[in-house]
Amino acid sequence: MRYLIDTNVFVKIVTDAISDETRAIIEDYENLIYISSASIAEYLHLAQNGKVIPRKEFRTLDVFDLIENKLSFRVKYVAKEHLRTFAKLDLIEGHNDPNDRLIIAQAMTEKMPVISSDKKFPKYRKMGLELIFNE
Repeated sequence: MRYLIDTNVFVKIVTDAISDETRAIIEDYENLIYISSASIAEYLHLAQNGKVIPRKEFRTLDVFDLIENKLSFRVKYVAKEHLRTFAKLDLIEGHNDPNDRLIIAQAMTEKMPVISSDKKFPKYRKMGLELIFNE
C-alpha cells in the first residue's frame, strides 16, 4: 500500500518518537512511503533553525540521502493537479497552515492515506481525506 507522511511524522521518525502503529506501517516492506516536497522544505527550515535535532545516525546525511537511501522513502513532488485540489479545499476554521493543506491535497489527489499527528487533519475526512493518526 502507498502512504504519504506529513512533516510532523517525518520529524518523529528522524527523532525516534513515532508510535508503534506508524513504525509497523513504515517497516513493512510491502508498503511504499512517500513524503511531500513541501514537507522536505518545512523540515529543512525547522532543522536550519535548530527546532529539529535528528538522531545521531542521521545528522551527517543530506536530506535526500536520508529520505531516499537510508529510509527508502519516495519524494512526491508538488504538481499542478495537487494545486488544483488545494484550491478546492474548504477552509477549516483555525487551520491556516498552507503546507499542511498542500500535503492533504496531495494525499487526496493521489488517493493515498496520509499519516499525521496533527489534530486538525481529521477535520478533512469529510472532504475525502483518508487519515491514519499517529498518536
